[in-house]
Amino acid sequence: MPASRLPVARVLPMLGLAHLDRPFDYLVDEKFDAVAQPGVRVRIRFAGRLVDGFLLERLGASDHGGRLAWLERVVSPEVVLTEELASLCRAVADRYAGTMPDVLRLAIPPRHARVEKESVAENQRAENPGAEDPGEITGPGMSGWERYATAASFLRATLDDRHPRACWQVLPGDDWAVRLAELATEVAAAGRGAIIVVPDQRDLDRLAAACDPYLGERCVALAAGLGPTARYRRWLSVLRGQARVVIGTRSAVFAPVADLALTVVFDDGDQSLDEPRAPYPHPREVAVLRSHATGTGLLIGGHSRTTEAQALVESGWAHDLVAPREAVRAAAPRVEGISDDDRRIDGDPLARSARIPATAFDAARRAVAAEAPVLFSVPRRGYLPSVACARCRTHARCRACNGPLSMNDRGELACRWCGRPELRYVCPACGARAVRALMVGDKRTAEELGKAFPGVPVVTSGGQKIVDEIPEGPRVVVATPGAAPRAPGGYGAAVLLDTWAQLDREDLRAAEESVRMWMSVSTLVRPASDGGRVVIVADAGVSAVQALIRWDPAGFASGDLAQRRELGFPPAVTMASVDGPAPAIAAFLDLLALPPSAERLGPVPLPAGVRRPAGLDGEGELERVLLRTPRVVGRELSAALRAGQVLRNARHDDTAGIRVQIDPPTIG
Repeated sequence: MPASRLPVARVLPMLGLAHLDRPFDYLVDEKFDAVAQPGVRVRIRFAGRLVDGFLLERLGASDHGGRLAWLERVVSPEVVLTEELASLCRAVADRYAGTMPDVLRLAIPPRHARVEKESVAENQRAENPGAEDPGEITGPGMSGWERYATAASFLRATLDDRHPRACWQVLPGDDWAVRLAELATEVAAAGRGAIIVVPDQRDLDRLAAACDPYLGERCVALAAGLGPTARYRRWLSVLRGQARVVIGTRSAVFAPVADLALTVVFDDGDQSLDEPRAPYPHPREVAVLRSHATGTGLLIGGHSRTTEAQALVESGWAHDLVAPREAVRAAAPRVEGISDDDRRIDGDPLARSARIPATAFDAARRAVAAEAPVLFSVPRRGYLPSVACARCRTHARCRACNGPLSMNDRGELACRWCGRPELRYVCPACGARAVRALMVGDKRTAEELGKAFPGVPVVTSGGQKIVDEIPEGPRVVVATPGAAPRAPGGYGAAVLLDTWAQLDREDLRAAEESVRMWMSVSTLVRPASDGGRVVIVADAGVSAVQALIRWDPAGFASGDLAQRRELGFPPAVTMASVDGPAPAIAAFLDLLALPPSAERLGPVPLPAGVRRPAGLDGEGELERVLLRTPRVVGRELSAALRAGQVLRNARHDDTAGIRVQIDPPTIG
């Protein structure tokens, strides 16, 4: 018998097909009336099979003229899809031309029945706070933010619901984790909620250690590495209002925090924040959508600045949260590049050709002599990550996949892409059989520096072996980007090696990512007033190098954004990539009703190193087509792409080999 009140349930089936990305009406049996509430998980029969779904709303009647099927069962009475979360997931799906079920899989972790039962007692204690009062939150205050001119007004605006949005430039040497912990504690002390998203587990552990002394159980960390059971338990504690602050990686931006006042995305240029699953939403954009829809505060921070964040500032949607230039100069180390105007460079004929010029060795020796550690940053792990013909300098490539060859510490050549060993290398250009190093990895660099600094301990950090912190005293540290350990009091010097490997990549974001990596390393060095020096082995006239020397990431991002406007690249425009086999791409493009202002670029071969679409992991030629529109009609492009996918699904065309991305993270 149907429920006497609101007998119709509107359900979204978790099918992931574009033409079925809409709610369907079902009848609610009287026995499910009490538990079939909006937001619960349900099971429905769809096309003859049982599928999962979410109940979106209850209705008094359906506008469907035919016969309605019955709701099979309510999986759990837990309301996991809140109204605010449902609106956010729908907005993300529309923004990225995806389906709402795919976004829901990113936003809501899989259910664990045992965890839901275990958490009932905790939920009861949360509903009766007098039974177990955790006490007031006492934080360290905001004294650490005093060097940032508008930090106090930003916090007041956040707590007063005046919807502040800012881009935070972290001062050199400042402990970003402690600053964010202070900010989150102030928000939680006011009875409000906060979300902080960081790139990876290492950053998350550091932030958790900073938050724990002040927030304790009021702060939970959400990350895939927790495992499904622990992650769902913590997610439920957030849903039930037992935690006010959520810290985590990518998917934490969807956390259902009660009375949310502030969302923070730190280091938004880190590639770890690029979502590998469809529809590939970036946490920064999700946070922007959430802030716009709910009116909550938003803080995008980092040592450098992405062009996307700079575009928000220049549009007036967000504002700068930076320290005065005199504070930046006082905190920054002295940065030196390779310049023709430098007499030391002019007197060293090998300065430009040597991998480690005399100026870099001088900085390192001075740091070691002062009983301070020195950091050498290399862009790759291993021994000789890149080799070339010893005679003609042609890059050594794999004969199977054309990937770059590398050499291990045993002198064996193998492909970095497919792993195929190269037993007998012959240069296709000149026929030579010998190779030379194009790039030296951390292992080989550590060997060379161990000979140059006898008696000084050498530490390597990168790959599976990452060192978080080193003890005091002189040490030589060789680390890959993002793996540099912290040193008590900071490093005495840092040397940035093989910078060409970062700058010369055929990638739109090569310069932006280079500046980000260089600044993340340089911020670990002591201020210039304490003798801190950074030597970057690169031409000082390059704009990216100048950004580091002047410590002006916002200025560099502004110039980069201006160039992208001129060339028509994101974020100045909305761009979509369609990857796959040529016939499938052509058939898909024929279905699109693109805006009149849309431009089509390509097809071109899929750039090397780009992840192949799902279902096409084997060999075969793949292509990429770019679709570009002005930013003001970006929604129309997303709608056209989604409509095209609906038509393909409805016609039962094979869509496994097509990947559609809005503003793809890599444009080669």
